[in-house]
Amino acid sequence: MKRFKDWFWPIVGLLAVILSLKVLYDKLRGEAATDAATKALLDNAGVLESLAIISRVIGQKLAVIPMQGYLLAAAATLFAYWALAWYDRIALIHLNRTKGISWLYITICSFTTYAISHNIGASVFSGGMVRYRAYTAKGLSAPEVAVLVALCSFTFGFGTILLGGLVLLYEPEIVQPLLPLSPLMTRLIGFGMLAFCLLYTIGSWLQLKPLVIRNFKLEYPGLHIVWRQWIAAPMELLGAAGIIYFALPGESNPGFMIVLGAFLLSFSAGLLVQAPGGIGVMEVIFLKVMPGMPATEVFAALLVWRLLYLLIPLAISIPVVLAFEKSQLRQPADDTTPAP
Repeated sequence: MKRFKDWFWPIVGLLAVILSLKVLYDKLRGEAATDAATKALLDNAGVLESLAIISRVIGQKLAVIPMQGYLLAAAATLFAYWALAWYDRIALIHLNRTKGISWLYITICSFTTYAISHNIGASVFSGGMVRYRAYTAKGLSAPEVAVLVALCSFTFGFGTILLGGLVLLYEPEIVQPLLPLSPLMTRLIGFGMLAFCLLYTIGSWLQLKPLVIRNFKLEYPGLHIVWRQWIAAPMELLGAAGIIYFALPGESNPGFMIVLGAFLLSFSAGLLVQAPGGIGVMEVIFLKVMPGMPATEVFAALLVWRLLYLLIPLAISIPVVLAFEKSQLRQPADDTTPAP
């Protein structure tokens, strides 16, 4: 039984790596096969030939974006993933379990978690698995990891509601291509979203009692947590939307607030339907919200977003998972071996 427990999670990690590699290839193939001729070539090609075709087609799509756009988009990506690491740090502060867990460890864990969950989908399960392995290695219990995952998910939702409310107040016409709502009704919805954020903060200020279910205790976040959420939650979304904004050409760019609103609507819809990377969903919503933008420019910007925010992080996270599981396999024989 002990040997089974030693091998179970490494096997799960290996399966996640295999699935991640398949997702990586399928997404790159899907991005390349946007026209019938390329799709026909890929259907009749082997693996190596397909990789060559995919590289050539994607390279042609990306060649139209200036270098300055790439540099700014890359900076926005780093900004977004740094904010995501802050999500985990905030949850650990809430649990009072920051001792012995460095910022570097949190950053690597958070980066790997979101790189896998954003691509595979089922973020609570796939992201929860990575966090469970990483943080139990640092002494956290399963219930504590569950609270950490829940609070990180809530922080993301809080940021979406906060920024979504601001967008609806500032650009109420953004939803009209999707829903027949008047600007007044849209602004009322935006006001309601901001009111939720304020009520959540007031609840923290009032120090509401914790929810206790048998041995499980869920405490309302204190103000020292909530003020951090007000800052970190929108930062990640601003960075992620910034990738698309910087990849769009300047002469037809509709402005950051429109891009942010389209991103919030499309990315949230992709998460609701559990579409990995929001494939298909994001394209449809972006084109509806920004009808004046040429489809080729929208597709190129979304391709840059998927490469920087999804696919490259996924490729980096795969060896991180393998290295971690290898270190955990050595752990029973050598207890002094640190987890990466």
